[in-house]
Amino acid sequence: MPSQYTVGVDEVTIDDAFWSPWIERNREVTIEYQYDQLAESGTLENFRRVIDGKSGGFQGMWFQDSDAYKWLEAASYELAKADDPDLRERVDEVIDLVARAQEGSGYINTYFQLVEPDNRWTNLNIMHELYCAGHLIEAAVAHHEATGETSLLDVAVAFADHIDDTFGDEIDGVPGHEGIELALVRLYRVTDEERYLDLAQYFVDLRGHDDRLQWELEHSDEIGGASWDDGALIPAEGGGSLLLDDEGEYVGTYAQAQAPVREQEAVEGHSVRATYLYAGVADLLAERDDDELRAALDRLWANMTEKRMYVTGGIGSAHRHEGFTEDYDLPNESAYAETCAAVGSVFWTQRLFELDPDPAYADLVERTLYNGFLAGVGMDGEEFFYVNPLASDGDHHRSGWFTCACCPPNAARLFASLGQYVYSTAGGELYVTQYVGSHLSTTVDGTAVDLDQESALPWDGEVTLDIEADGAVPVNLRIPEWAAGATVTVDGGEVGHDGSGFVRLERDWDGERVEVTLEQEPEFVAAHPEVEADAGRLAVERGPLVYCAEAVDNERPLHHYAVDETGALEASHDADRLDGVTVLEADATVPDRDGWDGELYRSVEETEREETDLELVPYYAWDNRDPGAMAVWHRRG
Repeated sequence: MPSQYTVGVDEVTIDDAFWSPWIERNREVTIEYQYDQLAESGTLENFRRVIDGKSGGFQGMWFQDSDAYKWLEAASYELAKADDPDLRERVDEVIDLVARAQEGSGYINTYFQLVEPDNRWTNLNIMHELYCAGHLIEAAVAHHEATGETSLLDVAVAFADHIDDTFGDEIDGVPGHEGIELALVRLYRVTDEERYLDLAQYFVDLRGHDDRLQWELEHSDEIGGASWDDGALIPAEGGGSLLLDDEGEYVGTYAQAQAPVREQEAVEGHSVRATYLYAGVADLLAERDDDELRAALDRLWANMTEKRMYVTGGIGSAHRHEGFTEDYDLPNESAYAETCAAVGSVFWTQRLFELDPDPAYADLVERTLYNGFLAGVGMDGEEFFYVNPLASDGDHHRSGWFTCACCPPNAARLFASLGQYVYSTAGGELYVTQYVGSHLSTTVDGTAVDLDQESALPWDGEVTLDIEADGAVPVNLRIPEWAAGATVTVDGGEVGHDGSGFVRLERDWDGERVEVTLEQEPEFVAAHPEVEADAGRLAVERGPLVYCAEAVDNERPLHHYAVDETGALEASHDADRLDGVTVLEADATVPDRDGWDGELYRSVEETEREETDLELVPYYAWDNRDPGAMAVWHRRG
């Protein structure tokens, strides 16, 4: 069984008109570029200094090691799909640095080894030791599965054993930034060592019960950590603290420690931490039944998708703590919607699908991939959004790297492993969850299956699948929530269905051709009345894509336009714009600017409006041309 999902990276070859350019650019440009950034940012030098027995001189954020680990994971996925001697050489080089920097005890964290060797495991709130360990383990599993080698897996096992010997014996505590939980389940699946699964269970069960975080508060002047400020515990942007309330009492919401996981009612705090935790819980549930944990995940996912998520699938609205706030608090221009949070949402939601193949999970993965995630990467493969607002006055742009560089390598590892999100063998049946051109070669409940998919998404809804199998295999085809209608045929014979969820086809497969036609109609979308930021506004979707207006495509300032929700939405494909996109035009009006003669205000009866069109492009593609304003939500005319 693959260590992460039911279909392995090496079982899917993507050949898709839309996604292949992104994946090829990720392999040929982004991964190469990010390797250079590891050198320039000092990440690799930190390992070298440890190897050389030096002290001090640490460069970057205190969790800088994780950038190297995520790069290793992304590069390993590429090696799993095709050998690349040059890439393999760089991977081996970085693994060698990591292995040589590891201590005999199994411990490795270059910040503490160089800067605070006596303060290990003293500041779990902030210092990310377990987070870095989680990314090391994930990289090690990916590398082992890609190459069959154990060079990095041996490092991860030794560190995991050290953590297991330390926690629950010498220390009781949970990480401030989750990530170790899902990694330990992955390690268990490739080693069959039950202790790693037990350790993941320990971290999940202790969260919300852990008094160590409060202990750290009381001893903040005695323990280490780069972010301690006179005991104030992470001063937040604009003052105050992320971990203390107004009375100075510890609150756990920032790190999802406000209550035991089984009792949590709403997604709270830092959105990346939250999704990593809940992905780990879902992995744990795949191995051990726990009705209370499952009920908690259902509540939390419902709260996120029904009350705390942007139309793009982005999550985490507040800059202050990079996370969730209150129900329906979804501002547009000040939206945070971190790219890493979109990645974490995909991780969590796909794992939920593996537990229970509900089409709603696959719908959200699709929405997030095409919108909230994809916008985070520039079309040159070398610039990235950390923050993904839904409106901009023209001053928000991608950057080549960040001081906290978590998002670029996170995006790289998701692109490199995209095939795992296209298919699933949940419950002994094959599910086609995403319509992405590809070849699948896998086994379903012991039966070999080969499937070739051609897809015209997102521009057109025509999909063709040719299926062969060594026996009878149920194949389930998703009808996306956005489809205005859907037709399914097998060798030309139409298959009846109710137009929603999955169409289940069960037969002996011998090269039959399945054709799926998904009707795409542009449509206006309104937000829940409690979303104050979107009151009196509408957004536009077509198929899996959310659209936005950019100043570069429109003659007037964007705030002039009022969209007629009863008017036409015209779609046309422009092969020359943004590497080829379907553009939408919406009927709109703008104010007449003539005849004001120096007046600042006038009676409404004296104002007039002119008919025009508002031109829209896919949200993922914004800020790839001339800088300017952008808006997803538009005033109703």
